[in-house]
Amino acid sequence: MILKKEELLQVSGGGISGTLINAFVRGINTILDLGRSLGSALRRIKEQNICQL
Repeated sequence: MILKKEELLQVSGGGISGTLINAFVRGINTILDLGRSLGSALRRIKEQNICQL
């Protein structure tokens, strides 16, 4: 499909796609998982509940 310059100027981009929402949700889940891991590690250090090798 060949468009004229006037038609190209009227083309607008799409909205938020499912892929973008999925990436955003995965990013939030990753941040939450890191927070849980850090919190658990700090709690174990505080309670001296660390495996000694």
